[in-house]
Amino acid sequence: MFQRYRVKPSKSSSVLGMIVGIIFIFIGITQVSQFGAFGIIWTLIAIAITGYHTINVFSTKGVATYQVDIQENNPENNESKLRQLYRLKEENIISEEEYQKKKEEILNTKW
Repeated sequence: MFQRYRVKPSKSSSVLGMIVGIIFIFIGITQVSQFGAFGIIWTLIAIAITGYHTINVFSTKGVATYQVDIQENNPENNESKLRQLYRLKEENIISEEEYQKKKEEILNTKW
């Protein structure tokens, strides 16, 4: 079982990125006639960077820079799973066969 965490830039770094992006857009727009295709590419990249940081500044979720998956198989977690499983069996919510099968799965995970 994995827990997934999304990591995004802080608000302050996104504000800085947004400001720098706006400056780069201004440079790209004013210099397009002098640099031709490079100026157009520069401006488009600056717009993308500015948009990315603007989303992170003004939204609660934002856009993650990367994602981390953490596997949590610690003995305490397995113990609680076994206790819950036993309770389900005792309350006749699951059968003895289902209990034994799931118990083996839990016990076979790495400790």
